[in-house]
Amino acid sequence: MSGPRELTDAGRAFVTERHLAILSTLGPTGQLHSVPVGFTLEDGIARIITSDGTQKVRNAERGGQASVAQVDGPQWLSFQGEARVVRDPEAVAHAVELYAGRYRQPSVNPSRVVIEIAVERVLGSSRMVTDR
Repeated sequence: MSGPRELTDAGRAFVTERHLAILSTLGPTGQLHSVPVGFTLEDGIARIITSDGTQKVRNAERGGQASVAQVDGPQWLSFQGEARVVRDPEAVAHAVELYAGRYRQPSVNPSRVVIEIAVERVLGSSRMVTDR
């Protein structure tokens, strides 16, 4: 992850616990589109599995910034960066494996894709992030 902040040990643990998050992308008119999702974080990439053709996929296909944020009481983290949609079967299978490890095994979905956010900026409560 690049940027001026990085996760603390508590922050790294927080993104492995079962918490839902909110994915925010820009809609076709420039308005925010925010939806609940599960996500995983690995090697500076936040991954969201979803069905192809959804609004969040269409928004990510237009390019631009996206964020995914989770909160639990006073603890919170937000990951921001460039979003893209990945349809490669191996990449989708890897994202499903990561998701199953954090949440549960998702049902079979032949139209599944992955929204990947290349994390450029990390924000969070003081216990979750630190300045480098």
